[in-house]
Amino acid sequence: MADATTPGATPPPTAAPLTRAAASGSPAVPELVPTRPRRLWTRSRQVLLAGPIVGLLVVAAALAPFLSRADPNALNPRAKAQPPTFAHLLGTDEFGRDLLSRLLHGARITLIVGLSSVAVAAAAGTLLGSAAAYARGPVETGIMRVMDGLLCFPPILLGIFVVTFLGPSLRNLILVIAVLYVPRFTRVVHASTLAIRELEYVESARALGASAVRVVAGAILPNIVAPILVQASLAAGHAILLESGLSFLGLGPPPPTPSWGRMVEQSGRFMQLSVLPLLWPSAAISFTVLAFNLLGDGLRDLLDPRLRRGT
Repeated sequence: MADATTPGATPPPTAAPLTRAAASGSPAVPELVPTRPRRLWTRSRQVLLAGPIVGLLVVAAALAPFLSRADPNALNPRAKAQPPTFAHLLGTDEFGRDLLSRLLHGARITLIVGLSSVAVAAAAGTLLGSAAAYARGPVETGIMRVMDGLLCFPPILLGIFVVTFLGPSLRNLILVIAVLYVPRFTRVVHASTLAIRELEYVESARALGASAVRVVAGAILPNIVAPILVQASLAAGHAILLESGLSFLGLGPPPPTPSWGRMVEQSGRFMQLSVLPLLWPSAAISFTVLAFNLLGDGLRDLLDPRLRRGT
């Protein structure tokens, strides 16, 4: 009989080394693997934290007349620059106007401008970006070079120039901010469309005789909704900040319409009376922009297919 030293003989199997738990005689403890909901919470906690904040802002802006019965433009010289009281929960400004009422009504203007301009920019950018990526050739070159030209200008300077030329109004402010953010959506949609336009299901739709509009609307756009949503949430925060900056410079809605940016500009001249009229709108702008940025970051992580494979 051949032993282990005989040439060509198969070596005997060796026993696997004992683990520390087996060597000590204690039962093995299985490794804890995060469950799917737990991993989803790890990735989407920013959405779960920022989403309710954004929702509360929208609800508060929509219900502003019911949450504060005071007239946001009513002057009361006897109650100017008062601290918070039961009659005025956030105090009054330098003209005796209720700060809570002005803050809530100003939220309506700020959110209307920010969200409306982002919606217009998303619609126009999706149309231009998908058309450029699908058509290619001169159409793509022309559209993308125009977008590159718009991106060369700082948004605040271009906004000042256009609003000054057209005149300050709510409609002009929405249109200007929308035009400034169209290139961002166009580039996102263009890159996303290029990534999937040669995939099998798109080629199948073309082989079946579908028109270009049908291919883009039915096969491409439903698969690039995620990056559009992420870009929209991030752009909303930037648009609100830009609207506040233009209102601060006097290029927003004309007075006496309350706006957070105009409230900051007006209250800054009366800081010696009270700092609260400056503090509340500044804090509102900061927290709103932060909430939209956190929402965008969370959506980006949650909707990223490379991260979704690991959940």
